Amino acid sequence: MTQNTSPKQIAILGSTGSIGTQALQVIAEHPDRFEARVLTANNRWKELAAQARQFRPAAVVIANEQHYEALSDALADLPIAVYAGAEALCQVVEGSEVDMVLTAMVGFAGLQPTIAAIKARKPIALANKETMVVAGELINRLCRQFEVPLLPVDSEHSAIFQSIMGEVSPIEKIILTASGGPFRTFTLQQLEDVTPAMALHHPNWDMGAKITIDSATMMNKGFEVIEAKWLFGVEPERIQVVVHPQSVVHSAVQFADGAVKAQLGVPDMRVPIQLAFSFPERLPSSFDRLDWFALHSLTFERPDVERFRCLALAYESLHRGGNAPCVVNAANEIVNRAFLEGRCRFLDMPDIIEKTMHKAPFIEQPTYDDYLQSDCEARRIAVSLLGRK
Repeated sequence: MTQNTSPKQIAILGSTGSIGTQALQVIAEHPDRFEARVLTANNRWKELAAQARQFRPAAVVIANEQHYEALSDALADLPIAVYAGAEALCQVVEGSEVDMVLTAMVGFAGLQPTIAAIKARKPIALANKETMVVAGELINRLCRQFEVPLLPVDSEHSAIFQSIMGEVSPIEKIILTASGGPFRTFTLQQLEDVTPAMALHHPNWDMGAKITIDSATMMNKGFEVIEAKWLFGVEPERIQVVVHPQSVVHSAVQFADGAVKAQLGVPDMRVPIQLAFSFPERLPSSFDRLDWFALHSLTFERPDVERFRCLALAYESLHRGGNAPCVVNAANEIVNRAFLEGRCRFLDMPDIIEKTMHKAPFIEQPTYDDYLQSDCEARRIAVSLLGRK
């Protein structure tokens, strides 16, 4: 395969987070193939400045404008443009020099810059699952309209993508694997007493705080079900969540003849990130390999939706359709932060999310403005319910 003469220019939205830092490791591994063109962060201006010094992007953006002066001063001796604010996030991805945008921001905040990148016809490496949870139908429509490829970075969706590469037959069923999180074997009584510190210790993956808590509640897996529907055109009845504590089988696809194809590997997000950057080519890497002789057993279990109700709520929102997943996402962002700050108990989170979903106005065919309004209203309702606990 002929290699491009110049490195692919990558804009990383959320470069100081878990996905963003691992994406920079991929870029460092292949400096002849990739360069960091734009780096952005929300609040971590010191980390962003350090990344900018190492990778020398053309521009950096700090979303929180309060940190603009400090970041600008820290990079004053370098020819790096420094911007601030949400609008700047959208503007930097539209630059003609950007070849691909990695959307690694966390939460609803990733939606607007992702849409801006699509409208600028930039290929998307998607790590911000909330974009598809909130507005999957809209994103798909925009990708078709602007002829933009959307490559999944989530390990599970990358595994599904890899399992269908080269296939012409339709998907019969998606097997979406889940680690089960740190509380997989806990009883309901034990779940009443879990703390944020306990929830932040994921058994297999090194992720940011928000996603780690979502993994503990299994809302993260529920969001991945919604994401899978929009990415692969499969109805929720044909997306089966399977708890796989070893996190070796990253997900699988079953076809009409009963054959199942799966993607296996060590728990390392750099592999799907690199594939999204280099697709359709696979590049060599120094990342850890799977040691088959260390795999004493691979086990699979049904998820318990009574103990982990967030998974059931995600399925319910998907069946309701419209703005329901947007509402669930907004409520989840509120309770996730409240739990991390000690203002909400672990088992209160699904209660508040469910009540928010039923209280928020339902919109069957939401527009982009409807998503914005639904997000605001759901947050208001969730905060109000939180105050009653």
